[in-house]
Amino acid sequence: MPQFEAAGAQVLGVSADHVATLDAFVKQNPLKQGFASDFRRTMLPAYGALVTDEKSPIYRYAKRAYFVIDSKGIVRYAKVMQNPLDLLQPEDLLKALKESGAS
Repeated sequence: MPQFEAAGAQVLGVSADHVATLDAFVKQNPLKQGFASDFRRTMLPAYGALVTDEKSPIYRYAKRAYFVIDSKGIVRYAKVMQNPLDLLQPEDLLKALKESGAS
């Protein structure tokens, strides 16, 4: 994540998993980024990052999503993936960060 730090950004992962699950994940995977739990699913739907179709087999699961939020809390970039296997490349997100003017 040094390239994000160099751009003045902080990376935070948000998961619908319970805090205890995230703690175990972090212990097994020593990552530098922070993680937050939205186990009660209050933030994820507000950002369109939760499956809300009750007929879906993955109802209430988190979607893979990327956001650039400036220091005032304004969302400057949002990309919610429809397929959880699709990933943005770090350089794509760095470009979005630069173009957003958030850093």
